[in-house]
Amino acid sequence: MNPGPPPYQSDALTRLSYWGQHKLHQVKVLRVTNTTPPTEEELKIVIDKSVSERFPDLHVVVKCVRGVKVKPSDEELEHIKQEVCNQVKSKYTIEGLKDVPTLRAYRDFFWRIGVDPTKNRPASEALIRRTLAGKPLPTINTLVDAYNLASILSEVALAAFDEDKIQSSEVIMRTAKKGETFLGIGMKEPITLQGGEIVLDDAGDLIAVYPYRDAERSKVTEQTKNVALVACGVPGLSEHTLLQAADLAVKYVTKFCGGTIHQP
Repeated sequence: MNPGPPPYQSDALTRLSYWGQHKLHQVKVLRVTNTTPPTEEELKIVIDKSVSERFPDLHVVVKCVRGVKVKPSDEELEHIKQEVCNQVKSKYTIEGLKDVPTLRAYRDFFWRIGVDPTKNRPASEALIRRTLAGKPLPTINTLVDAYNLASILSEVALAAFDEDKIQSSEVIMRTAKKGETFLGIGMKEPITLQGGEIVLDDAGDLIAVYPYRDAERSKVTEQTKNVALVACGVPGLSEHTLLQAADLAVKYVTKFCGGTIHQP
């Protein structure tokens, strides 16, 4: 099936043409799509019943890029970041963000899992708000900056994990237990979870509070060679929408960091 060009196609993307053909490769759990080369062990996100029974229409898409070279920054990437900022300013207003359907879906999901989206913004909304406030997009490294652009343009929350820091080939999405601790990127001390949050469990170690905070230990750095990109779905977002966002993230990442991805 050819889904046609993504609805968020823009001038900044003309050098990154859209690959139209999509073929879903289903892993063990329905609603999870993984496109890692079949000759290598595949990273899967397995949705536990504690989540799937509560949110039966929640989808997740995983794509793994191998052999990346991450740099502190890139001049062309900085130019494209400015182009995207200009597009954001012409497309959105601060007051109107609450009515954008994709961002509304994330906000509604946050409220349902006990997270206040006015204090912990969905990743894509946070980046858009930052731009509308006149602040420059952060420069972390070329890989993080690349997928941040995809998050802004698709309005989909994206995450990235250093594959070599993941202990299990099956990461479990489940409901957090009261008292579990989590050390997020940039945190000086772990936080204690209240229970009921959605988390990603890697062999007993939490690598994300889904879908808004990733763990310090599995973050992408300049030493990262292999990365798992995750398009984080919530109820109301189709798998097709997540696939388009993940494709866009892959295109930006491979353009500025190299690497290869399996095409089924």
